Amino acid sequence: MDRTQRLKPADPDRIGGYRILARLGAGGMGQVYLARSDRGRTVAVKLVRPDLADQADFRARFRQEVLAARRVGGLWTAPVLDADTDAPVPWVATGYVAGPDLQSVVEDHGPLPEHSVRVLAHGLALALRDIHGVGLVHRDLKPSNILVTADGPRVIDFGVARALEAGPDGGLTRTGALIGSPGFMAPEQLRGDRVTPACDVFCLGSVLAYAASGRPPFGEGTSGVHALMFRIAQEPPDLDGVPESLQELIGDCLHKDPAARPTLGRILERVPATLPHPWLPSTVLTQLASEAAKLLDLENPGTSEPPAPVPEPAPTPTPAPPPPYDPYYDVAAYAGYSPEPDPEPPLQRSAKSTAALIAVALVVAVGAGGSVYAFMSGTPEKAAAPAPTASASPKFGAIPPQYLGSWSAVVPGDSGDEPRNLVLSPGRVGDPVLTLTADGRGYHCVFQAHLTEAPASPGADLRIGPSEVAPGSTGTCNPGRPSTISLLPDGRLHRQTDGTTEYLDYTKGDVSEGS
Repeated sequence: MDRTQRLKPADPDRIGGYRILARLGAGGMGQVYLARSDRGRTVAVKLVRPDLADQADFRARFRQEVLAARRVGGLWTAPVLDADTDAPVPWVATGYVAGPDLQSVVEDHGPLPEHSVRVLAHGLALALRDIHGVGLVHRDLKPSNILVTADGPRVIDFGVARALEAGPDGGLTRTGALIGSPGFMAPEQLRGDRVTPACDVFCLGSVLAYAASGRPPFGEGTSGVHALMFRIAQEPPDLDGVPESLQELIGDCLHKDPAARPTLGRILERVPATLPHPWLPSTVLTQLASEAAKLLDLENPGTSEPPAPVPEPAPTPTPAPPPPYDPYYDVAAYAGYSPEPDPEPPLQRSAKSTAALIAVALVVAVGAGGSVYAFMSGTPEKAAAPAPTASASPKFGAIPPQYLGSWSAVVPGDSGDEPRNLVLSPGRVGDPVLTLTADGRGYHCVFQAHLTEAPASPGADLRIGPSEVAPGSTGTCNPGRPSTISLLPDGRLHRQTDGTTEYLDYTKGDVSEGS
């Protein structure tokens, strides 16, 4: 199933600094577009509905939720990269994940095998842990908000549902519909009770039941939405078709009492990180390769005219090999990769990338799924050629994964220890990759800073530019100087202010994150 749709005459050519390539769909908040930055990064841009943009209370909530969502790190979500909450029509840009959503995967290929559902459960639990760690509750975890990639699931649209609750209906849209998807909502959502992280655990159980059986655990709603809501609130789930080994875990997640549901930590213990190679059926991997190839054809969106011929380039030295696979950047974003950042020419299709994609499809077709997984996830096969040495490797275009996620520290203050939460998000040189939240007596400061230099190797230090005070800060907040970030042997994160002796060491995890 192709996620992209042709642009319509009324669609914008650009939103902020992004050139619009195609439509990706629409939701309760507005239209979603596939777009590309001038530096070649492919993103998904959500443009808010004009009627919502006119509501001051919605804007305030949207601004707050976008700010919180930008703090979500980790490998299992599509990161929030950019936003303009004060534009005439607000928008938010997230990393584009070149893969189908879980709903279309199940509709096109049937229920996932048991081992795939276990990998799905582990990845979704990690994503929710990152989301909850910054004080957000997703509220609308459903198959269409979960994208499927070769190395695991990615969660999108976290924080969006809460912004839609800003209207005078107190959790209702203007038409009186509950925010969320009835078939995947928790009982407390239907009753209008206080929503907690346990709400997302219930939705996780519904998603896993759907993935394992091909149908929601409380039915499709063909008998009416009110009957569906009654079943969710009062009746046990129907887990027919779910493998017996998964029924206890899913049933525990679907407990009516939020306090009786397992924590995310307990779920992760019950579905440990044992990733098979590959985790998806070969037919789904074929679809992933096909969608990646289609993305390369979106250089001239919205027109049936062929692109202008490209002059044959003059001979050049042998190019550096591309960087390892990074799930935050699609194949097209690496098509014109070079060790040093280039100016902003239009992206051209790389023969190497195209050939690699064709090879992926061919290998899948003959059933060598493990090789395809290794190619798409960056995991070398045992028979593969040795990896290049560090001295021969190009600079990496993305932050190495061991840096990504939430880090926490405390500093002494007038009223006791004051928390510092630092989040490193994926990005290239020039992207805002660091978000630091500092809280103390009389202040709440949020800072953002950009990556200034590509790390020379996966273990190299990160060079971070001066920090800027972000919207939502209160009290006295002063911008900071450039800094260098490194990993200590004991796993802590060390941030040194350049040109000074000032530093702070962080441990993995958010100060506010529960066990």
